[in-house]
Amino acid sequence: MNAPTSAIEQLLLELPDLDWITDESRVARLSQDFAWFSPVLNRQLKDKRADAVVRPRTEDEIRALVSACVKRKVPITIRGSGTGNYGQTTPLAGGVVLDMTGYNALQWVRPGAARAQAGIRLGELEKQTKPTGQELRCMPSTYRSATLGGLFGGGFGGVGSINFGPLGAPGNVLGLRAMTIEAEPQVVELRGAEAMRMHHLWGTNGLVLELEVGLAPVHPWLETLVTFGDFDQALAFGDALAHAPGIVKREVAFFASPVPDHLAQLANHLPAGCHAVLSLVAESCEEPMLELAALHGGSVSYRKTSAEVHKSNRTLMEFTWNHTTLHALKVDKTLTYLQSSFVPGQHVQQITEMERLLGGEVLMHVEFLRNLEGLLTCSALQLVRFTSEERLDEIIRIHRERGVRINNPHTFIVEDGKAGGALPPEIVAMKRRFDPHGLLNPGKLRDWPVAAT
Repeated sequence: MNAPTSAIEQLLLELPDLDWITDESRVARLSQDFAWFSPVLNRQLKDKRADAVVRPRTEDEIRALVSACVKRKVPITIRGSGTGNYGQTTPLAGGVVLDMTGYNALQWVRPGAARAQAGIRLGELEKQTKPTGQELRCMPSTYRSATLGGLFGGGFGGVGSINFGPLGAPGNVLGLRAMTIEAEPQVVELRGAEAMRMHHLWGTNGLVLELEVGLAPVHPWLETLVTFGDFDQALAFGDALAHAPGIVKREVAFFASPVPDHLAQLANHLPAGCHAVLSLVAESCEEPMLELAALHGGSVSYRKTSAEVHKSNRTLMEFTWNHTTLHALKVDKTLTYLQSSFVPGQHVQQITEMERLLGGEVLMHVEFLRNLEGLLTCSALQLVRFTSEERLDEIIRIHRERGVRINNPHTFIVEDGKAGGALPPEIVAMKRRFDPHGLLNPGKLRDWPVAAT
């Protein structure tokens, strides 16, 4: 029998006790995320895959894997549950997908904060914080499957961002432990702003092992849908509810017609052609919320108490953020989406202007949140009736020319997704410090392309 020659075969022989996945169909599936939301990324990434997937369970197993990969120059792509949308977890250069979901222990919960291993699912983490009267500050709509490390590496914000801003706002992530990608891996604790130099970089400049995050007080959340016949009234209600300082809330989303028509599972509560505002407010604040709804001509079509939500295990949170896009794509596979953010204080005017310019082609879905400076504004995850890549680029240009920031979800290059912004020097320095051989997710940063073979 001939000796194995490939680096992957050598890894399998050297580390036989690790949980390896080599079946081609499973490797192909674990090499993909929800990049198919974008017809552009789907075309570019659909055939890209790893050579193998590995699920370590301990820090020692992660260390052994990293060391062995470095010695053989095998690329490593870090993966949580693959709920991202930009091809973050799709390897461009083959190699190993490092699936972190087996590394998932809770370390501790204290007043105001919790610490856990990166592979813990967010729903499981919150299940363990709630008995202490605390919940996560920022919860993506994919919380049942999304991991803590995946949210940090590839996420932006979510349910709760209306109070605490995006995940990158100071105080939401307090610290982390990360491992260097070297033959002799080092483990380093990073705190505060330094830790955030690994945030939203898709696992390109550090392997995060643990995260320490801020917590918020638990409230019993009332989940409602309020429907409207008029775009301006619905948007005004969403804005007023988001701004109301005395109404405790966790989520406010605005769906312009015809977005509600694409939420098939809620069809009984969303009259055809309506505009709708989805919200989670504290049960104690139901009365003032209803007063605001009546003032703006809205009708409550759906109401569930916290106990009812818990009993049914169904929540409106799974119709917000990019879950809205997922539900819509199940109804109309020709749709895609954009990600945009508006200027605080001008957001209602900008949303209204974009609806007048592009309504019918770009379908407005808005999430109210606080920005990094704490100012109330909106991010939008608009649905787009896709016709061509050229028209998609034109729609992006139309937004940017009118002061609406677009974080382009149709590129797998980190910098291009951030409105074309170059990486700050401290991010580049972090990349060189923690990934000196350029093995982490190569091809996703402009200055670290896939090596020629």
